[in-house]
Formats: sequence, structure tokens, C-alpha cells
Amino acid sequence: MQYRFANESAFYFLILVPLIWLFASLMFFRQKEKLKRGLGERGWQYLTSSLSLNKRKIKIFLEGLAILFFILALARPQSGKSTKKVKSEGVDLMMLVDVSRSMMAEDVRPSRLDLAKKELIRFIDMGGGDRIGIIAFAGSAALLSPVTTDSSALKMYIESLSEDSVSTQGTDFKRALEEAKSAFKNGGKEDSEDSVVTRVVLIASDGEDNQPGALEAATDLVQTMKARIFTMAFGTEKGGAIPVRDDRGVLRGYRKDKQGKVILSRTKGTILKSLAQAGKGSFHHITIGSREINKIRSEINALEKSEFESADMVNYDEKFQWFLILGLLVAFIEVALSERKKEGRLWFGRFEEKRQ
Repeated sequence: MQYRFANESAFYFLILVPLIWLFASLMFFRQKEKLKRGLGERGWQYLTSSLSLNKRKIKIFLEGLAILFFILALARPQSGKSTKKVKSEGVDLMMLVDVSRSMMAEDVRPSRLDLAKKELIRFIDMGGGDRIGIIAFAGSAALLSPVTTDSSALKMYIESLSEDSVSTQGTDFKRALEEAKSAFKNGGKEDSEDSVVTRVVLIASDGEDNQPGALEAATDLVQTMKARIFTMAFGTEKGGAIPVRDDRGVLRGYRKDKQGKVILSRTKGTILKSLAQAGKGSFHHITIGSREINKIRSEINALEKSEFESADMVNYDEKFQWFLILGLLVAFIEVALSERKKEGRLWFGRFEEKRQ
């Protein structure tokens, strides 16, 4: 039987147990010294004659023990119950994300690139069983992640996207599509006699194409890899200036051309529409609050799916309830336990009386 803790980071809180014991001991010692200085040795003894030091130590121990059980419950102990084979179905999908400077324009808030990252993460969270890879591109293209089903890693890569993700500025769809073709060949599922793999390219850009050859690359990708191309445009036709910020994110101005005029970047859907048409997919203009990403997800879900390799999955039984119950029980005992002795002496000035 397998046994594990689902939330191992909870063990960092174990430092609280010795700290509670140490703090309680120090507080008791300080109170004792203050009372001795104020009342004297005899006054201190009479004042604390009804107090059981052993019971106080037990209460401190029980407090730490209760915290220990609560931490173990928070760590979520689990035991393996059964193992089964799980097969996943989906498509091989490459996300091509434009990280050129024009994607920093703030005609949509907080910026075109930030909105694109938010929508792509939404797309991943919708599930679908797809194997997804990520390519960042501008004047050059870089494969950040080959196709994988690890959604946490994919979202981490998307969050890290910036204009520094590639070495060359500009916008070259041709290089991005060629990088996608190479990624499909090297990391994707291969066609077989029994099945044909469905491959999808999802492009997120503002559509400022500065290099030729994009449509030829798209046609080649469709013919050789049987891929479908879907495109998403971010930004507005009115356009926006491209901000220049320092390392702390403080706005220092806007990018200007050689004549000193502020560059106004306008979203152009022409090339994105042509790529989607050549790739037998669809074009979508994404705006804040739009549901276009839901439409894209539905269209891709409607495509024929491939069956990926099966994986062993272990079902775990949660055991945190037992530690939670033990913690509550110990805490209840600690609260109910009195620090007083069953009998002691009461102080009445110069006289003392035994208490029954």
C-alpha cells in the first residue's frame, strides 16, 4: 500500500511546536521572577500554593501536541487504494504567442500580451485532454515547452512570457510556424496505420506581420502535418502607444520612430484571418470580457481526437480526518484540564488555612 502526504509544505509549520513550548516556559519563568521580586519568596510560595506545576507542564505539552496533529491533518496524509490505467484523448496543440514590443501596447488593459496570457491560461483550464506546447516568437521563435499535459508547467511558462522571451524583435509568423512544424515532428505523437494525429496551431498576436512567407509556411504545415490553424487578435484598430518602462515597471515614456514621433501600434487582423483560412481554422478578435476563447475551445473539442499513451493512476484515500479528530480531542482535554491542585493553602495575611 502506498502512503504519502499530498501537502508536504505543511511540515514547515512544525517549527511552531517547539516554539510554543519554549515561549510558554519563558513566560512562566518571567512571571515567576516578577512575582518573587514584588512579593518575596514567602509571598510567592503562598500565592502559587494552589498551582500545580506538573499540570501546567502537561497543559503546555498538550497544546503542542494538538498543534502537531493539526499540522499532520493539513499535510493531508493519504494511502493508496487502487491503481488503474487511464487513457487520455485530445489533440497535439502548439500555442504560438507573439511577444514583440507591439504586444506591450495598452490599448487593452493591462496590455495586449497580458490579456493574451490570461486568455491562454483560461483555455488550458478548460481542459480537453490536449497535449499542449508553447512557442514564443517575435523576429525569431523559441520553443519554451514541447507538447505536454502538465497544465501547471504550461501556465508557468505562459506567465513568464515577456518581450525578453526571444532574442530578436519584429514579427515573423513564418519562423513561428516552422518552429511549430519542427516541434510536432520531434515531440508530438506520430501518425500510424490505425489513426491520424490531429494537430492544431493556436496563434495569439496583434497581427503586425513584418516578414514575408507566412502564408507559404502555413500551407506547408497544413499539407505536411495535417494541422489546423486558429488565430486570435489582441488589441484595437484605433491602436495604442508602446510604453517604455524601467526595471521597476515605472513608465518612462513611449517608443518613437526616427522622426521622434510616438509609434502608434494598430491591430491588423488581415494576416491572422489569412492564416486561419489557409489553416482551415477560424479567426477570433479577443477583447476584454469576450467569450471568444470559449468558442475556440468548442471548435477544437469538435475535432477528431487522438488517443495518447495510457498512464497508471493511483486512487488515494484521505486520512487527514483522523489527525484532525485527534487534534480536537487533545485540544478539548487541554482546555478542560485545570492547573489547580486538589488541595492547597489559602493565604490570609499572617495566617494560612489548608484548603480541602
